[in-house]
Amino acid sequence: MFFAASKLVWMVAVPSTFLTLLAALGLLLALRWRRVGLAIAALGGAGLLLAGLGPFGRVLLVELENRFPAYADDGGRVDGVIVLGGAELPVITAARGQPSFQESAERILAMGELARRYPQARLVFAGGGGSLSPQAMQEAEVVRLALPQIGVEESRVEFERASRNTAENARLARALLQPKPGERWLLVTSGYHMPRAVGCFEAAGFPVVPYPVDFRTAGEAGWLRPFDSVAQGLGFFDLAVREWIGLAAYYLTGRIASPFPAPAG
Repeated sequence: MFFAASKLVWMVAVPSTFLTLLAALGLLLALRWRRVGLAIAALGGAGLLLAGLGPFGRVLLVELENRFPAYADDGGRVDGVIVLGGAELPVITAARGQPSFQESAERILAMGELARRYPQARLVFAGGGGSLSPQAMQEAEVVRLALPQIGVEESRVEFERASRNTAENARLARALLQPKPGERWLLVTSGYHMPRAVGCFEAAGFPVVPYPVDFRTAGEAGWLRPFDSVAQGLGFFDLAVREWIGLAAYYLTGRIASPFPAPAG
């Protein structure tokens, strides 16, 4: 129920979609109530310009990405590596016959790097699919097809194929892997997604060491640096707002224990 509701609500709540619909509604209302309609349309249009050209998307993402620093190898033992899904494009992969990924493909590249760095570690990919409609293939199948490209033997990777969101990633990964006390597991996901991911694994009773990748910012807000295009800025803004709403929703529904999970200690 939570999964379906979150997807349906977000379809309308995406800032760029909401502001566009608001502007369109205003123009429609202006046919009968000119002043009110034009005011609503102007509000939607101004919102699109501010979110698209202003620094707000970057500012919101920086706070997320800076929460967990980049991983520093301390030479300690690594028992396993968990890579979360979300970068895969199953529909395009099925249509084109080759593994396709979106901007978060660094997650899969990190799998190849960590497989070589820690040859004794267990490798796990967690992700079934985050779509409401049936998909041509699972995220895990896309990754399986990409393994030869990153130099990883398929027999080395364990797949958790049923999860649809971050909370399920954590819960089902723990059930599959049965981590033992004292084991050290790296968790690979995008930097902006790491706070929610760590919170979910903590709630599932699965301690992990964050290994953030796929950074979208240089670590500074850049208040005086506008985006190159409205489309670029809106992409940042949509992504950041989605993650902040996800944190709030997970906290209010008890899926994470803190509204903004932080590094241990």
